[in-house]
Amino acid sequence: MSAPRFAPGDRVRILDIGKPGHVRIPWYVRHKVGVVERHCGAYPNPEELSCARPGLPAIDLYRVRLGQRDLWPDYAGAPDDTLEIEVYDHWLAPAQDDAP
Repeated sequence: MSAPRFAPGDRVRILDIGKPGHVRIPWYVRHKVGVVERHCGAYPNPEELSCARPGLPAIDLYRVRLGQRDLWPDYAGAPDDTLEIEVYDHWLAPAQDDAP
C-alpha cells in the first residue's frame, strides 16, 4: 500500500465530480477549501459498495476541517467555529495558494 496523498495540515479543495447515485459528499462542502485534520485509513469505496460491487481497491479517507464562515457566509456563530467531515481521496484536490 502506498503512502496517503495528503497529510495533516495540508490544504485541500473538496471537488464536485458530478457523480450520480449514492455519494457521501454534501453539496454545501463541494468546491470549498479545508485542512486535513488526519488520515483515517483506507477503506472500500462506499459509493461502489452501495451498488453491490466490492469497492476495491481501498481508498484513503481523510478528516477535513472547514470553517463555518467559509461554508455559510451569513454564519452568526463564533468566528473560529468549524465543521469536520470525512472525505475519500477521489473527492479531494490540493488547494491552490491563492484560492479562498
